[in-house]
Amino acid sequence: MSRPRSVSKLEPRKGAESTHLLEVRDLKTHFITARGRVRAVDGVTFSLERGKTIGIVGESGSGKTVLARSIMNLLPRNNVVRDGSVIFEGSDITDYSSKQMRDIWGIEIAMVFQDPMTSLNPVVKVGRQITESLRFHLDLDKSEARDTAVALLRSVNIPEPEKRIDEYPHQLSGGMRQRVTIAIALACGPKLLMADEPTTALDVTVQSQILNLLAKQQKERDMGMVLVTHDLGVVAGRTDEIIVMYGGKVVEKAPTPVLFSHMKMPYTEALLRSIPKLEDPSHTRLKVIGGRPPDLINPPKGCNFSPRCPYAQPKCHEEEPPLIAAETPGHEYACWFPVGTPENRAAFDRNLEARLPQALVTLDGAGLGASAER
Repeated sequence: MSRPRSVSKLEPRKGAESTHLLEVRDLKTHFITARGRVRAVDGVTFSLERGKTIGIVGESGSGKTVLARSIMNLLPRNNVVRDGSVIFEGSDITDYSSKQMRDIWGIEIAMVFQDPMTSLNPVVKVGRQITESLRFHLDLDKSEARDTAVALLRSVNIPEPEKRIDEYPHQLSGGMRQRVTIAIALACGPKLLMADEPTTALDVTVQSQILNLLAKQQKERDMGMVLVTHDLGVVAGRTDEIIVMYGGKVVEKAPTPVLFSHMKMPYTEALLRSIPKLEDPSHTRLKVIGGRPPDLINPPKGCNFSPRCPYAQPKCHEEEPPLIAAETPGHEYACWFPVGTPENRAAFDRNLEARLPQALVTLDGAGLGASAER
C-alpha cells in the first residue's frame, strides 16, 4: 500500500554518504540512581543495511530494550548519561531534541512496543489512534485518514476492519491489539521498524502469526527491522544477523546461520540450550541458566558472565575479554575460552573435577560444549 511521504527533516551528516540505513557506534546509556550509575547499555556498535533484519537477543536486564529506546531517543531527560552516536540514513540523530525527533518518529523510524495494553490508549478508539499520525505526518483529511486506517487494519489481517476501527482496545483480543500496534507503526511507511518483544504474552500460535506478519510487511515495504527478543528461537530463520547482549554489552555478533552453527560465546550456548525442543518428552523440565544476571551498578570483575559460566577460569574473573573476530566474516565474540575449542573442553573438565555448580548443571543438561561427548 503506497502513500505520499512527507519531506524528510533529517539533516545530512558531513563527509561521505553512508551506505547503511542505521549505524550505532559505541553507544552508551547510563542511568544515575541513588545506588550509583546503572550501565544499561555500555558500548554497543552495529550497523543495519536497508531491507535487512537484525535480531537483538538477551535475558531480561541485558540492555536490549534500553538499546532500542536509546536508538529511538525515547529516554528520560533527567539522570541519564548518553554517549556514542546513532546515524540514520547518513544523519547523526544522537543529540536531536524531542521536537526534532517528532519529525522522525513514525515517518522515518517507528516502534512496536511489547505490551499493546500499555502502548494503546484505553479510552481512545482504535481508528483515532491510527489516523492521528496519518493526519500529522501525511496531511490527510479526516476521510482519507479513515480510509487509510481501514486499509492498514486489513493489511495486518484484522477481520471486519470497518467495524474494528470504531472499537476500543479492551474490545479486542491480545493478538488483535498487537496487530493494531503494528498498523500504527506502519501507518506512515517508516524506513526502519523497531520491534521490542512483539510477541510477549501471546500464545504460541498467535506469536507465529505476528512474526510472519512482521516478516511479510518488512519484505513488502523493504524496511530495515530490529527485532528485540529474549528467545533465540524467535530470530532463527527470521533475521539476517543476530546480536547477543549480556550485562549491557555485545558478547557475540554473527550472521544468523553462522551463529547457530558456530556459536562461540558460552552465554549464547546457554540461551540456545534453554529453548524447548519438540522432540523432548512431555513434561521435560526446561534447562535454565543458573545464577542471576550481573548487577549493572557493580558488575563483576572480568567477564560479566564468568560467575555463571561452566567454562570460566581464573583469567575470566580477572580480565574482560574484548570482541574477537572469528574466522567467518562478520562473526565476533567476547570469550577467552570459546565454545568448541580444545581450551574450552579443558576448562570444562577442570571445573567438573572441581565440582563447580555451573559445570554440573551443564553436564546434567547434556549435549553442549565439553559435555557433549560424555
